This record gives sequence, structure tokens and C-alpha cells, in this order.
Amino acid sequence: MRPRLGISACLLGQPVRFDGGHKRAPWVAETLGQFFDFVPLCPEMAIGLGAPRQTLRLKAVADGVRAVGNRDGVDVSEALTAFGRQTAARLLAAPERVAGFIVKKESPSCGMARVRLYGDNGIQSREGVGLFTHELLTAHPWLPVEEEGRLQDPALRENFIERIYVCQRWWQLSVEGITAARLVAFHTEHKYMVMARGAIPYRQLGQLVATAGEGGIEALAQRYFEALMTALRPLASRGNHTNVLVHLMGYLKRQIVAREKHELLGLIDRYRLGGVPLVVPMTLLKHHLGRHPNAYLQQQHYFDPYPEALQLRNGI
Repeated sequence: MRPRLGISACLLGQPVRFDGGHKRAPWVAETLGQFFDFVPLCPEMAIGLGAPRQTLRLKAVADGVRAVGNRDGVDVSEALTAFGRQTAARLLAAPERVAGFIVKKESPSCGMARVRLYGDNGIQSREGVGLFTHELLTAHPWLPVEEEGRLQDPALRENFIERIYVCQRWWQLSVEGITAARLVAFHTEHKYMVMARGAIPYRQLGQLVATAGEGGIEALAQRYFEALMTALRPLASRGNHTNVLVHLMGYLKRQIVAREKHELLGLIDRYRLGGVPLVVPMTLLKHHLGRHPNAYLQQQHYFDPYPEALQLRNGI
């Protein structure tokens, strides 16, 4: 199944902006569009503001943050908040589940961070979050959500797409039916992906999985899934990736000769020092595993966490 992504409609070229225009993001629309099914939405249009329209701004008040019209001060906070809650409930429930969201940066409705926030004195800060996205993140803090601007960063982009595919695999498992055995298998298949964030997250997740069979599987599965998605949110460091690569190489110590070990270790170290991207040692490692198959490693999503055609590891 192709993952479904919620997305700010303007990023796909739909004329829903305040000025009647759009902010089409070519990489999102053209490249990601080959792999994902988009669910476009515009919160401001959804609450009936129309296009073109006056701009909104976030205003800090005593009891929180409000979204008001830039010209007439009309308050649309309740409508945006309600739409955010409804969308969070609808698009995270079967069969309409999405595996993530891409939102428009700096938008008072969709911005994920650093949205202009105005005080009573007119002074601006960059501490605001769009009201729609705030509701989305409040309801599902584990959900992969990114702004199109931040996706220009190769590391953030790779991390975001990786988490989307983990989420999608979990939705597929949910459809098949989660059992204790399937939960253990899912955890095992994502071992090295989690270990790229450090040994502690994997150990904590393992402790959760170890209780499978002791009680209701549905509640445990939900706790595990949210903990897994939270563990994957930090960027994997070069040091942790290096540890994983060396660990994986250990499975080949009896199959490859000294010269091949030296070559692979050299590429891993060059990656550690920032001389080559992750794809370089990974390609050689996968080459050796192709010659010397290992049933345990063949089930690991660390090797192919998303479609290879996306080439995301070329930039990290």
C-alpha cells in the first residue's frame, strides 16, 4: 500500500492562499508524489474564509493564542481549532489513516514552528505554532509532521520519510491483526533502525515487548507504537550509524576475507568522519550480504527503510 500523506493544499499548487495563489513545492509534488497518495487540505478554506481573503495573524492573549484577521480583527480561532481536532480524529482512523503530514511553514493555521506571534504592543516573536497543526500535534505527538521548508535539509528529510514508512507498516500490521508474535516480529524487524538512535531506546522498547502475552495486546501495542515513533523522532547520529554498521559487519566475519573486511571498515570510518555519505558503506555491506545471505538480516528494514529510488541516504 502507498502511504497516504496529509498536506497543505497550497504546496500541491492549489490556489488556496490568501492572495488566491499557491506555494507549490516541486520536490514534494513531483518526487514524493511518485510514492505517496496526498490528502490535500487548507484549514482556512475549510472554515469558509475563501480565496482571496485577508491574512490572518497569531495574537498572544492572556489565555493563549488567537488567530485574527489582519484588517478587521475577526477571531477565527475556534473554527481553526475545531477543524484541527476533527481532522486529527478523521485522518488517523481507519480506513482514512495517513502516515504523516507536510504543512506550510510560517502559516498561522499550518505552521509547525517559528510562526510570527504578535503581542498587544505589536512586538513580534517567532514562537508561534499554527492553530490547525497545534491541534494535530497535541492529539498525536508521535505523528511524523514536517514543514516543506525543513524538508530541504537532507537529514530532516530522510528522518521524516523513514518514520512515515514505519508508520505505514504499522497501519498494515493493524489491518492484518496484531498478536503478541506479530508485535515481537515487528520489533525485531526494526531493531537496527532504532539502534541508530542509541541502545537505550531499543532496550526500553524491548522491555515493553517482553510483556506481550501478559495482558491485553491492543493497549500494549498502542503504547509500543507511540514509544517507537517517539524514539525515531531524533536524527540518527553518525556515531550511532557507525556502531550499527560495525555490528552488522560482525555477521560477515566468517564469510569475507581480510582484504574485504579492511575495505568495508575503511568506508565505515570515512562515513564516521564525514568523508562519504551513508549510502557508500551501506552499498558495500549490502553487496557482501547479497553474496552471503543471512536470514535474520534480510528481515531488517534498516537496509531498505523506504524506496531506494528516493536516494535519501545519498545526502546524509
